[in-house]
Formats: sequence, structure tokens, C-alpha cells
Amino acid sequence: MIYVMSDLHGRYDLYRKMLERIKLSADDTLYILGDFVDRGSDGFKIIFDMSERKNIVPIMGNHDLIAETLLRSFFGEAIRDDDMEGSLQTWFMDGGGDTYTEFRALSRDEQRLALGLMDEFRNYATVTVGDMRYILCHAGIDGYVPGKPLAQYNIMNFAFGREDYSRPKIGSSTVRLVTGHTPTVAIEGAERGRIFRSHDHIAIDCGAVFGYGLGCLCLDTNEEFYVT
Repeated sequence: MIYVMSDLHGRYDLYRKMLERIKLSADDTLYILGDFVDRGSDGFKIIFDMSERKNIVPIMGNHDLIAETLLRSFFGEAIRDDDMEGSLQTWFMDGGGDTYTEFRALSRDEQRLALGLMDEFRNYATVTVGDMRYILCHAGIDGYVPGKPLAQYNIMNFAFGREDYSRPKIGSSTVRLVTGHTPTVAIEGAERGRIFRSHDHIAIDCGAVFGYGLGCLCLDTNEEFYVT
């Protein structure tokens, strides 16, 4: 079976509960669509656990990208930022404080490993199940142009921006765009704490870090799973 979930935001407890809920086996594949860190305290605990499971595929989220970029400053590897203090303050205001604290508590080797694992996160993934093709990414496809190959978009296109769930995106009856990033509670017409489907969109960020629970979708059966 192929499963997708998103936006764990440090909720290691819900992550483990969901693995048990879906009974993830070695024959299954789970795609997690970004935002492992920030707003919760166990983002790296999730990343380390996930790295030991060959059947979990991580996708880069905007919070992951920002955290990795700023935390690399501890190794002197970050791209020069003329306002590093301001960038850190902005990050902290958006939930980065918990990630910073967790990172500082790691050993130097663990820090290096954590950043290396994040650097390997994919920008997006595609999966075909039966006649349906699924595009899996964190936020959507910003600047989408029909016919443009996905490989020609960059991480900023996939990890940032907001989709308009009120209208079709891809315009194909056999393609679905699966996204996290925007909690379904913020989408008009969506049920609070539940996966939302509209046109060719499937939004799976149910707002776990905000107390609404974690959602997971099986692409083979269309079954939805929830844990709180």
C-alpha cells in the first residue's frame, strides 16, 4: 500500500501512533509531505526515526528548508545572511524556537547527521496507482504552467505559496495534486481536522500541531486514517 501524510511539526507521538494505526509494513511506502520541524519539540526525533525506515520518503517543506538553512550557520556552511539575527527572530516567531532548542541538545555528530538527512529530502514525488497519477509535494506548484515538466520547477515552487482549492489545478481527470502546508481548517468548505478533496486537489494537512489530529491517506484504497 502507498500512504501519504504531512505537517508533523515535531509531533513524534502522533507520527508513531499513525504508523501503528496504518500498520505500516516493509511492503508499504509512506510519503511524508514536509514540515517535520518547528512548532513542536521532536522534529529531529522524527527525522532520525524515519531515516531508519527504508520505506518512508520525506518531501521538503518550507519549515524544513528554513530550519536547515539557518542551522547550517552553526557549521559555518550557511549562505551569508546580512541580517542573521533578524532571520533567527523571524524563524523563532514562526515556531523555530523548539527546533533550535532540540538541535542544540544534539551532539555534534547528531547535528551533522540531521542536516545531512534534511539535505536529502525530495522536492516532490509522483506515484501512479491504477489509472491515477498523484503529484506529491508540500505546498503545491507555485507558478504552474500546463505542460511544463515538474523537474523544471524549484524547491520554492513546491514548498511555498498557497493553492486555490476552489478550482482545478492540473485540469486532468487522471491526475491529483496532493499537498500539505495549508491546514484544512483554513480551507473554505473543508471539515475541521479532516482530509479535503476538491476538483483535482487533495489537501492532507489536518492541523496536527494545532490540536486537530493527524490525517493519513491510502492512495490504493482512498481510505482515510486519523489519530489524535
